[in-house]
Amino acid sequence: MIITTACALIMLSGCTKQSLETTYSNQEDKIDSYISSLTKENPDYTVVHNNGSNRITMGRSTEEPGPALAEGGTVSFYFAGYTFSSNISANNLFATNNRDFAEENSWTVTDPDYSIKTVRLSKDELLEGLYYGLEGVRARDTCLIIFSGKYGFGKKHIGTIPANSALAFQIWVESVSE
Repeated sequence: MIITTACALIMLSGCTKQSLETTYSNQEDKIDSYISSLTKENPDYTVVHNNGSNRITMGRSTEEPGPALAEGGTVSFYFAGYTFSSNISANNLFATNNRDFAEENSWTVTDPDYSIKTVRLSKDELLEGLYYGLEGVRARDTCLIIFSGKYGFGKKHIGTIPANSALAFQIWVESVSE
């Protein structure tokens, strides 16, 4: 009886893990398809794939951009965060610190904080997908960082974000320092 129960639990665990890997694989296929459609419509966009994270740079200042963000450096930016299914829309927005963007999209929050976000590029301070997505950004870049739930919150349900959700962050980089 105990052996049968143990075998059933092991099999269930294996199925759950396989199901989760399938979910992440499907998310990554949708992300690749979305990126492909974006770059087809906008051939000037550049794409960087880095350890499961995808960064699409949609705009770069014509001024000298300065250093690229590297491990231990700091970056100051505004953002809009979305859950990602197959596209990005105001309906999937879960957070922003960009007042103009929030107003343009008629998005209101209780107790908004529209201050610029400044973080050190460190695996301890960022989601894995953001860590690898922000690596290499430069001052005044406008980019979109997209990654599967595997590199986001994983199995954790956070606020309005369901567990295992693919995430997308629109980032407006203000400054980068070493």
